[in-house]
Amino acid sequence: MSLTKSERRQRIKFRIRKIVSGTAANPRLSVFRSNKEIYAQLIDDANGVTLVAASSREKEISATKVTSIETATAVGKLIAEKAIKAGIENVTFDRGGYLYHGRVKSLAEGARAAGLKF
Repeated sequence: MSLTKSERRQRIKFRIRKIVSGTAANPRLSVFRSNKEIYAQLIDDANGVTLVAASSREKEISATKVTSIETATAVGKLIAEKAIKAGIENVTFDRGGYLYHGRVKSLAEGARAAGLKF
């Protein structure tokens, strides 16, 4: 039985989500990566709400013409700024079934550089 790329990622995602969950004090930083864009949200799983969200589609990020890695770093910094403004400093990182490499890694490093702890 051979799995498609998306089915394989879904299995990995479910395996991660069994362990990782977020609370209001320590939300989950969830990353979604499409071919063109990258999205990040802070989620409180206990109440089922998104606290803060940022993406590469926001005006201040999409206006700049840079590489996808630099865009991901900018999204990481933006989500960290929004989180700190909302009073959140500690998060749990959820890579969403993607490898911790490339755009996912640069988003995490951008968020760390802007002050989030995980």
